[in-house]
Amino acid sequence: MSNSTLWIVLLRMRMPFIVIIVTYTIAITGLLLIDGVDDKGNVYHMSIFDAYYFITYTATTIGFGETPYAFTYPQRMWVSFSIYLTVLGWFYGIGTLVSLLQDKVLLEELRRNKFRRNVKDIRQSFIIVLGYNNITSEIIKKALSYDIKTVVIESDESRVNDLLLENFTPYVPVLLSDVSSPKVLEEAGIEKSNCKGLVCLFNDDKLNLKIAVMAKLLNRNIKLVVKATTMNQGENLEDIGVDIVANPFSIISKEIDVAFKAPNILKLEKWIYKLDNLNAHTPNFPIGRYIICGFGRMGNYLHNRLSDNNIELVFIEIDEKKLVNYKEDSVSKIIIGDADDKKILTKAGILESVAIIAATNDDTTNLSILSSAKKLNPKIITIARENELGYISMFQNSRIDHVFLPANILINKTTNALINPLSDMFIQEMITKDEAWASSLVKRLTQTIDESPLLESIEIDNYDAPEIYKHLDNGEELKLKIFRTSLHNRELNNNVVPLALIRGDEKYLIPDWDMPLEKNDKILFACDKYARDDMQHIAQNIYEFYYAYSGKEKRTILRRILK
Repeated sequence: MSNSTLWIVLLRMRMPFIVIIVTYTIAITGLLLIDGVDDKGNVYHMSIFDAYYFITYTATTIGFGETPYAFTYPQRMWVSFSIYLTVLGWFYGIGTLVSLLQDKVLLEELRRNKFRRNVKDIRQSFIIVLGYNNITSEIIKKALSYDIKTVVIESDESRVNDLLLENFTPYVPVLLSDVSSPKVLEEAGIEKSNCKGLVCLFNDDKLNLKIAVMAKLLNRNIKLVVKATTMNQGENLEDIGVDIVANPFSIISKEIDVAFKAPNILKLEKWIYKLDNLNAHTPNFPIGRYIICGFGRMGNYLHNRLSDNNIELVFIEIDEKKLVNYKEDSVSKIIIGDADDKKILTKAGILESVAIIAATNDDTTNLSILSSAKKLNPKIITIARENELGYISMFQNSRIDHVFLPANILINKTTNALINPLSDMFIQEMITKDEAWASSLVKRLTQTIDESPLLESIEIDNYDAPEIYKHLDNGEELKLKIFRTSLHNRELNNNVVPLALIRGDEKYLIPDWDMPLEKNDKILFACDKYARDDMQHIAQNIYEFYYAYSGKEKRTILRRILK
């Protein structure tokens, strides 16, 4: 029990303790002063112990009988009074205790103590998640699947109950408290060395910024994933050192932009996020007129991205106040009106358009807009922004050509950045490449491995790859190609492709197999199960490494003795 819990108990039970002590004192004092008679008829006065013993079992209504001798009438009258006096004192004390056990302050402190103990007992890597909702629930599930524990802070009691009902395995500690309190972040273990990241995805940009500043002050080494809904907010977060700025509007507009320029890059990204395989259909976004319904934050980002591709854009916006940030140019125009109105769609040129993007923040409106567009132009490509995870089945049944779900993107980007930082880096570098590069990589991966390669990260250090590290530490050279060696037959190569190698501040995409390794290199591979097992054995097992390196079996001490 912590000092604060003990203090609450003492504070609440102070008066009942005093009442019980006073009633016992009065009852015992009376028995000490009243004359009694022993078995020989002599005057007898009870000792303090006898008086205390008798009042103790009498006050608790056990009733062993009169002791040590039969009482006189004055004694019995006093005992009768004492019974009512002490029992009333106990009733008061027990009532206060029951009330205390229902006290919200005490219960909250007990829950906080349990939370602190759970956090203190975490020995493996863990992340702190602020706020519990559909998005963070999926993040927790993915983290737990990678054996990374999660600690949650939530200010809404109903959402805390939702988390408890989810019954995560292993147990996820949760604290009902103010998420923006530095003390609460400390209780959640933000200063612990095994705390690897903090996830803050609130819709309130000011709150996100405040939490990010506090988190960096409490632990400058922690990886932060913070949501931003404006470009200015994103820049502010980057300035204070936030590692991953999760702006769903920027991410979606960037994905649509990538789909125009290099659809195979989008295919690679979905494969890394485990949303699809490398044989999946490549999105086809033709050049022509695009109608974009909604010019809020989403529409503004789309305008900035797509206007760079020299695509003719027509925006439909019902609220003129949202056009403050619109800058008229030669490739876009605005129509004020309801995008769900067929007359407005016709005015926007629906019959001559090649695609329509429903980008409002209302899923029902987006579905209705695209349904109307299809009736007017059956050949038009439909693209939707899906806001809520619960509408997935509705969008699937609507046969929309391309659906972009900000929630899914946030989940994948967040978990990938925290759990697979090398693959997150690879995605960031990959999106700067062109379609020819992406198409060539997709072809190499499918031909060398299969349509769903596994990802494996290896760091050349004394923990992850001790045998490789030891060899390099002795001044001997090793090349990257040792990782493709088959342990079944050294003359054969496993199904593996090197995707990226990080060396200090330098980043190499698709490094050559003849590239020399150095200590502390971080390497990302695409491979199959057999190749992954062999790479792990080569990196960590002295006998397997020796065979891969020399082609010979390393003799054990027993084999040397026998020889």
